[in-house]
Amino acid sequence: MHPNAELIKTFYSSFQELNADGMIACYHFDVIFSDPVFGTLHGAEATSMWRMLCKRGKDLKVEFGNIQTDDHTGSTHWEAWYTFSKSKRRVHNVVEAKFIFQDGKIIRHTDRFNLWKWSSMALGPLGTFLGWTPFVQAGIRKEASRGLEAFMLK
Repeated sequence: MHPNAELIKTFYSSFQELNADGMIACYHFDVIFSDPVFGTLHGAEATSMWRMLCKRGKDLKVEFGNIQTDDHTGSTHWEAWYTFSKSKRRVHNVVEAKFIFQDGKIIRHTDRFNLWKWSSMALGPLGTFLGWTPFVQAGIRKEASRGLEAFMLK
């Protein structure tokens, strides 16, 4: 197995175990993470996000596969099932992840998923009917940012 494929496997295996330290060990110090909910996070913001998600992920189930890598880039498909804490609604998120590697670590991690589908599951009728709007999506991002900031202050 290519070392970068092993790195992705270690990252998601750690996520399955809610082992944030194991995940963070796969990241370069200057990592940049982005996704539709949290936007773009740098370094400690990104690592704190994973710490927060692992801490809150009481019923989290993660599966991953189709890891593709070369010396510089990689990708994988992963899915997560969990209860969204704010609404107590079940979510099944389907994610395509892309990676860039540097110095044997993940320097860039980009997750892509349908925010409207996510908001439909997480927010119920509000997300179903208005989750596609820039206003609701901006509110989702703002709430995620506030939650991460509060977590980082603790």
